[in-house]
Amino acid sequence: MQKPLILVSNDDGITSKGIRTLVEVMQELGDVIVVAPDSPQSGMGHAITVGDTLRLEENFIFDGVKAYECSGTPADCVKLARHFVLRDQRQPDVVVSGVNHGSNTSISVLYSGTMSAAIEGAIEGTPAIGFSLCDYGSKIDFSHTKEYIKKITLQVLSKGLPKGVALNVNFPPKRNENIKGIRICRQSNAKWVEDFDERYDPNGRRYFWMTGNFVNFDKGEDNDEWAIANNYVSVVPCEFDLTAHHSIPVLNDDWDILR
Repeated sequence: MQKPLILVSNDDGITSKGIRTLVEVMQELGDVIVVAPDSPQSGMGHAITVGDTLRLEENFIFDGVKAYECSGTPADCVKLARHFVLRDQRQPDVVVSGVNHGSNTSISVLYSGTMSAAIEGAIEGTPAIGFSLCDYGSKIDFSHTKEYIKKITLQVLSKGLPKGVALNVNFPPKRNENIKGIRICRQSNAKWVEDFDERYDPNGRRYFWMTGNFVNFDKGEDNDEWAIANNYVSVVPCEFDLTAHHSIPVLNDDWDILR
């Protein structure tokens, strides 16, 4: 049987520890090709490059794996992989992105370059998964994620995903106790409450540094923030259709300008 073709990308850059972890696991499951940013692209969301050049160079950082570094965003990487690197070859059976250094739970999914690479895969009709580790430490340990990365990816390869869906998978930081298991969750009602620190550079020019705190308004036990806090792997199915379908009949009934 033909091995599955697995496209790997991320937003922390091709030299990050997280993508190396992901590539190592994917090599156990199939044929791997990597197209990832040549520098960190965190917080880029689903940005694409439209007013500047895109550069793509082969990189030999991974033994036995064809890999390319791209000057663009994570979404650019997936587009280039599908429509240039693999244009005359078979298309990937799954797109995987990560493992991100930091959380992508709750509202962070909208800002996440990691998840945008996965969602770009879903837009193209390919099952896709974004993996993130909820740990911002400088000496981050990804080892406890490998077992679950493999399990979840094998499930997706075997069972597929609903059309247009990408999975947002977050891992708790490594703790003294083992991970309790996997929870299929909804996105929690939580967000960053921002503040802006006003500063001045040595030339006296004003600039701002964004700061803030993450606030969880959600009291439920079926969301991703609860899962991570209780040492579960959270899996949130996401889609790129942002239509608030439940609002359409409300607006049709209430808006006078439609009559």
